[in-house]
Amino acid sequence: QVQLVESGGGLVQAGGSLRVSCAASGRTFSTSAMGWFRQAPGKEREFVAAISENGSSTYYADSVKGRFTISRDNAKNTVYLQMNSLKPEDTAVYYCAVRKLSYYTRMPGGYDYWGQGTQVTVSS
Repeated sequence: QVQLVESGGGLVQAGGSLRVSCAASGRTFSTSAMGWFRQAPGKEREFVAAISENGSSTYYADSVKGRFTISRDNAKNTVYLQMNSLKPEDTAVYYCAVRKLSYYTRMPGGYDYWGQGTQVTVSS
């Protein structure tokens, strides 16, 4: 059974940093693209970042480009999202996702497995 467990969320002041992690278990993910999405209250789930199966390619939403960095450690089946220069509008529940294919997509429907989410709150 595939399981994704996020951790590292919390409360931070604007301008601060957080790193969220997602540990995957139940299968090998070294051939899978992985991504981060977020969902704020009353809004649709939106793409944040994605990384190819071997970490050689990364992709970001325009709203986080230059501030967030996605990375992965395939030996640990873990994907990370380093978030710097956080803004109040980054407040959301952050979800990690894994797709069976090696290339990324920005569409939530293109991912096969999801974590339960971790709350990130940025105060002004």
